[in-house]
Amino acid sequence: MSDKLEGRNPVTEALKSGRNIDKIYVKKGDKHGSIIPIIRMAKEKGIPVTETDGRKLDEMSETGVHQGVIALCSAAEYATVDDILKRAEDKGEPPFIVILDRIADPRNLGSIIRTANCAGAHGIIISKHESASLTSVCAKASAGAVEYTPVARVTSLAKTIDDLKKKNIWVTGADASGEKDIYDADLKGAVAIVIGSEGEGISRLVLEKCDFKVKIPMKGDVNSLNASVAAALFIYETVRQNRM
Repeated sequence: MSDKLEGRNPVTEALKSGRNIDKIYVKKGDKHGSIIPIIRMAKEKGIPVTETDGRKLDEMSETGVHQGVIALCSAAEYATVDDILKRAEDKGEPPFIVILDRIADPRNLGSIIRTANCAGAHGIIISKHESASLTSVCAKASAGAVEYTPVARVTSLAKTIDDLKKKNIWVTGADASGEKDIYDADLKGAVAIVIGSEGEGISRLVLEKCDFKVKIPMKGDVNSLNASVAAALFIYETVRQNRM
């Protein structure tokens, strides 16, 4: 199926049928006719609606007849946080969760899902806002891992972290201001690791919710890593420590 639905009737029918829609873009100022029930149904279902100008919609459009509305759909179904915790319980393992804050590139998201699957992580948590979604680009980059590793999409990462901490899961954020290197930090047992965006890192509120922060040592002239590479290092250090 296509990642995009264009036009008022296709988007309306997709909303009515319950198809998994990540986000809907509508033209700024276009608040009349059939756009009104589209926006209403989207909000009722918790689907983000973003207003944008007509030129942006034209650039996104593959058909040229978007009629002021484009919906982005998922290539895979989302799980819930409870699904991820149940997966760990069924395996008799302490939860190992990867939380992604504002990873906007679907290729990076797919690559991280692939690494998480290879490492045996029980699932990924992303935000409904400012995050890439499970598009076909993401699915391809994951090399099929989206079919096996559950990805939960939540309204608030900060609240989700609070809920995880109540279940005795330690939450560790990767940040340059970290008190310890990832190799010196204690990543054993039930843990959720947080990776932020390449440009801005972990958002302030999410970082404040972390139990502690760790950093990846940088010895060269470039002081940052691709988000998927940073995630891979963090994920596999967690694996290494839990094998000892």
